[in-house]
Amino acid sequence: MTKRMPARAGLSVHAKGREKLKGHLAMLLFAVLIAGSFSFGGLAARSMDAEPLTLWRYIMTIVVMAVLAFGAFRVPAVWPREIWRFLVLGGLIAIYMLTMFTALEFTSPIATGAVFTLMPLLSAGFALPLLGQKTRPGVLAGLVIAAAGAVWVVFRGDIAAILAFDVGTGEVIFFFGVICHALYVPLIRRFDRGEPAVAFGFWVTAGATVWLIAPGIRGLVQTDFSALPLAVYASVTYLAVVTTAGTFLLLQYASMRLPAPKVLGYGYLTPSFIILLEGVLGHGWASLPVLAGALITACGLALMAFLPD
Repeated sequence: MTKRMPARAGLSVHAKGREKLKGHLAMLLFAVLIAGSFSFGGLAARSMDAEPLTLWRYIMTIVVMAVLAFGAFRVPAVWPREIWRFLVLGGLIAIYMLTMFTALEFTSPIATGAVFTLMPLLSAGFALPLLGQKTRPGVLAGLVIAAAGAVWVVFRGDIAAILAFDVGTGEVIFFFGVICHALYVPLIRRFDRGEPAVAFGFWVTAGATVWLIAPGIRGLVQTDFSALPLAVYASVTYLAVVTTAGTFLLLQYASMRLPAPKVLGYGYLTPSFIILLEGVLGHGWASLPVLAGALITACGLALMAFLPD
């Protein structure tokens, strides 16, 4: 069995050796899966509004997480302690998901992926008061370098747009969601009470769904599912099964072993993976200046990953 780190034994203590390596590998896979969520989410957002689409996704995810937690892993189906924890975490994730789908109605997956890479810098700020985790100067330098590359991608490599601070509507909307996700990561460790990861994930998903019912239920009921293209069904299935369930488990696993800035530092790879996926899907390849920005974010990750915790 995998050795678990103590739930409450030092909120700023991190794993070493093989456990640390496994935390990094988990986040590398996380970055790949997240990149797919932006591209496939963009496909789904063309046919449905953000609110019913997000609710539909989470209803499917509840089923997946329930099968994993109470079926495959045989976790006892008991009411959790301090259930308010899952309402808080679920609310943060619900806002993040809603803003992502809404943003994709206004901007490209590459641009939203770039905004996502600003999360580690924000998470480093939240980790200090919540967990007492101080970010080393070298790690902070890596965060700043990667954030600069992300800003370059957001502004599409246009210096004039940067000087004019010409940020698109979609990027602004998603930035508020990114703030919520940046707060969510250190709170995972803060709110951990030793529950199995799959059970924790199920209750967070349930908490998010509670918040999504009011804005999304009417639109979902009125949706003509027979008129939706097959791509929407494929996208929602990917988002519900692979992205939501898979990335939660990876994020929870890594958050218990690595400092918050390093956990979300792997988001710096997201624009690069999105660029590759968008090209493969036939949606066009990014320009050379945008590619340069994505490479800068990857360099920031490399610098940060190899520095001590």
